[in-house]
Amino acid sequence: MRANNVRRMWRKGEGVVNGWCGIPNSFSAEVMAHQGFDSVTVDLQHGIVHYDTAVPMLQAISTTNATPMARVPWLEEGIIMKMLDAGCYGIICPMINNKEDAERLVAACRYPPKGQRSFGPARASMYAGDDYAAKANATVLAIGMIETEDGLANLDDILSVPGLDAVYVGPSDLGLALGKIPKLDQTDPVVVKQIKRILRQAKKKGVNAGIHCASSEYAKKMLKSGFDLVTLSVDYRILGAAAAEMVKNAR
Repeated sequence: MRANNVRRMWRKGEGVVNGWCGIPNSFSAEVMAHQGFDSVTVDLQHGIVHYDTAVPMLQAISTTNATPMARVPWLEEGIIMKMLDAGCYGIICPMINNKEDAERLVAACRYPPKGQRSFGPARASMYAGDDYAAKANATVLAIGMIETEDGLANLDDILSVPGLDAVYVGPSDLGLALGKIPKLDQTDPVVVKQIKRILRQAKKKGVNAGIHCASSEYAKKMLKSGFDLVTLSVDYRILGAAAAEMVKNAR
């Protein structure tokens, strides 16, 4: 089976730099994947991407060694399983609020007897190899987002769920949950305190931790602090920033 680059890097203690795709287009996904990201995530929650567009985006990402992942719209087993069958090697699921949510996420990502995933890896077996059925459970990543008051309150229980590979900080929703401004690259002491707590507790439990960042400078800071995965902005914001800078220089 094709190796999961993210798992390989984590075993070696290396930090993963993740790309994020919200533009519903296979060419833009291909461009992102060719920029050297360790993994690239297709965003079906807040991006403008639906399943029929996500599949060719995954095919485009597969022209590189970047690990293909997806953020699903919600904790719903159907879309989780369909994205895995489409060839995703990691599922990032929003709004994991308690132990039961984390257990449902893990179960949807694992074939029996370790989970409840239904068998039918339509594209996944072509991307991963003929031994997909035997090795998928040990390869696919289940990643739960911690971004709510309930998620914070139930953090230790969530981190104790067997098979949960990582937690992922959503700084904007976390800011909202704490009565602060929803933004990436958080500097508010109240939010920063909880981000540090999530990281500290994840490390105690042996669970990897990721966080979404707006800038490479903040991402480097998060990697240095101990995060195992950092996401750099999102494709449409990167495009907008680069275009704005070129226009500014041209004028």
